Amino acid sequence: MVVIGIDSHKSTHTAVAVDGNGRKLAERTVTARSAGHLELVRWAARFPERRFALEDTRHLSRRLSTDLLVAGQSVAWVPTRLMAGARRSGREPGKSDPIDALAVARAALREDLPVAVLDGSEREVRLLVDHRDDLVAERTRMQNRLRWHLHELDPGNEPVARSLDRSVVLDALAERLADLPGTVARIARELVVRIRELTRAIDALEREIAGLAATLSPTLLELVGCGSLSAAKLVGETARVGRFRSAAAFARHNGTAPLPVWSGNVERHRLSRMGNRQLNVVIHRIAITQIRLGGAGRAYFEKRRAAGDTKTEAIRALRRRISDEVFRRMGHDERLRAAPRATLAAAA
Repeated sequence: MVVIGIDSHKSTHTAVAVDGNGRKLAERTVTARSAGHLELVRWAARFPERRFALEDTRHLSRRLSTDLLVAGQSVAWVPTRLMAGARRSGREPGKSDPIDALAVARAALREDLPVAVLDGSEREVRLLVDHRDDLVAERTRMQNRLRWHLHELDPGNEPVARSLDRSVVLDALAERLADLPGTVARIARELVVRIRELTRAIDALEREIAGLAATLSPTLLELVGCGSLSAAKLVGETARVGRFRSAAAFARHNGTAPLPVWSGNVERHRLSRMGNRQLNVVIHRIAITQIRLGGAGRAYFEKRRAAGDTKTEAIRALRRRISDEVFRRMGHDERLRAAPRATLAAAA
């Protein structure tokens, strides 16, 4: 099996092919256009058994991965951390596009990575969730600036914390600032208008995301502690759980699989700080919610504590169990969505 690692950029893509031992076989640079992608497929045809490995740089490599999948090629995503580790362990010093592409190929050769699939509804959910997160961050920055201006205009009379996304509070501020003179008051009025617009856009996005989550992951939404935004984040970041060969592989991908840190007679494991951190934070949020609400999650947490685990170790163990449950429920939802398509294909 030949692995072709690719270092993606806006203008060009550099590919390096390695054999099963990681020995460099060939190198090619093509333009980052559909014609260049087709040229890359033709160049790779010299290797009968091949697999492409792309560094997960999102938008830089998205079009390339789509063109490769449409052409019937096997593609795997390589996390940036794995590529950087492979480059540091290489014998050739420095940094260049061929060195990075070689590191991507060797990382893919060394690791058991999930395969890439063509974009579907999961991609749409991910884009909407990311866009909402950006709008929330922008609104937070504006709210912080508004608070400083309000403090300058009338110290000690600022709105209470976490209230600048409420219409009644914004309306009261707009009325209070309407007749105040000066540049500070003018900027504050503009910020109030912009915060109101962002809040409406965020609320509309949240309703749209909730509808998509209910369609794509109804079983996942039944999990205690998993709301619409959490379910949408899990669906969008996972990009089809069926591409993972097991629940353990999914746990490793999301960073809930513990790392062994022992030598000798005492076996110990610690929290992993690797994997997809977006998935990891959602699973952590679900775990904390389950502990707070009680039920099976709280009971398991107390059981681990009674067995001698520290609080951190008990939460880590609960997160791993939640990861397995998320894997099971997402797999069930995907099979439900695939069933009508299979029926139509059989009828045709």
